[in-house]
Amino acid sequence: MADLATERSNLTGAAPILVASNRGPVSFTAEDDGSLTLRRGGGGLVSGLSAIDDPSAVWVCAALSEADRTAARRSPDGRLDLGGFEVGGQAVRMLDIDPGTFARAYNGVANSTLWFVHHLLYGTPVAPVFDDRFRREWDSYRTYNTAFAEALAAEAAPGAAVLIQDYHLSLAPELLRQLRPDLRIGHFSHTPWAPPEYYRLLPDDVAADVLTGILGADRAAFLTRRWALAFADCCEAVLGATVDRAALTVTHAGRTTRLGVHALGADADFLRERSHRPDVDTRLATLKEAVGQRSTIVRVDRTELSKNIVRGLLAYRHLLRSRPEWLDRVVHIAFAYPSRHDLPEYREYTAAVQRIAHEINDEFGTPDWQPLILHVNDDFPRSLAAYRLADVALVNPIRDGMNLVAKEVPVVSDAGCALVLSREAGAYAELAEDAITVNPYDVIETAEALHRALTMPAAERADRTKRLAAASTALPPQQWFLDQLTALRD
Repeated sequence: MADLATERSNLTGAAPILVASNRGPVSFTAEDDGSLTLRRGGGGLVSGLSAIDDPSAVWVCAALSEADRTAARRSPDGRLDLGGFEVGGQAVRMLDIDPGTFARAYNGVANSTLWFVHHLLYGTPVAPVFDDRFRREWDSYRTYNTAFAEALAAEAAPGAAVLIQDYHLSLAPELLRQLRPDLRIGHFSHTPWAPPEYYRLLPDDVAADVLTGILGADRAAFLTRRWALAFADCCEAVLGATVDRAALTVTHAGRTTRLGVHALGADADFLRERSHRPDVDTRLATLKEAVGQRSTIVRVDRTELSKNIVRGLLAYRHLLRSRPEWLDRVVHIAFAYPSRHDLPEYREYTAAVQRIAHEINDEFGTPDWQPLILHVNDDFPRSLAAYRLADVALVNPIRDGMNLVAKEVPVVSDAGCALVLSREAGAYAELAEDAITVNPYDVIETAEALHRALTMPAAERADRTKRLAAASTALPPQQWFLDQLTALRD
């Protein structure tokens, strides 16, 4: 690395601001004639980056598919904007990382190890097992992070601000600092952070490398103070670092990294405009026809293990069994969209969701009433329609960095909704006062919370919804991004 650092030290790009993330703002599909069709993505990062009015800013991302890799190869150094692709006026560098290396880094380490640790998902009698296979995956994860560090070093102007995103790139800040010590480097964790006793499931050297990787940043930021303090606790326990919890700093190996908290909010203007377009109105009419005059409980999630969909369905079943007054008077609308189906745990979980949904409809359904409407195919307009229709929103993750659904439903709801919210969601820190709190593991408590939400007086529900919407939109994506950039530069 030292030789590479010397070689790179005199090579600088022109970008004063850079963003790095596994998934970029665009993706590609290959057509039969060999042409590539470009699709722009959405989400908080894409919205946030639009706040930057500097045309020299660069987004560095990985090619996620063979079509993406083809686009990257057709572009000089992977710079899509220089390769003839219209990427919305942004400069995008897409990295053509070897597919095997990418798969081992992404599936083996990022999604099957770090994600599982931070969301406390392991069944510890049998997992994890850190063997020779894991060590190959870990080597690939380091190679993947090195590719990002080298690309950022090549693109960054002297003293540039670099904002590195999430658990996929936890080694990149320190690797980049070795290459370009002149840069201002930030890292943002979109996940929770595990407490030390759980974090130390990782091999000791890996646990230390992840922490020192992030501490290579000048500033490490999190969605809530709870996650920031958990990171600090791990640095203290694993590295022996000096932690100032009041000032939110971690000092290790002669460097001090500041910790920040930025609670990403919902984009109110976008959601309110988008939720009243004709395609949403059409889907809303379809849902209303299926529901009739009944009350609605709505959940919208990826079929992700941490989202706790199975226990949510079991709670709804308990509600119908224990509160027969709700028979034929409520419909649970559950959208569970595909996620990570290349991992067997996720395929099995999706099958469990579908099985329990069928059991509920078989047990309680009548010719005139389908108690549960389940969809597992992604449809954003239909999700917005469900938000508008919701009397109750159920958000009960085992553990979640934030959970934007909890923030989006109150913004979009037509008549106001009661929010049943897990105390383990990051959003709980902001929304607890006006939500109905549940322990995500307690099915009976969740069922009773659903009953309380369904029987909440309309005026109280409307008042709570207003306050929830105000709290949910306090830091919209563009301001969220700019606040991090300002703090990093300061």
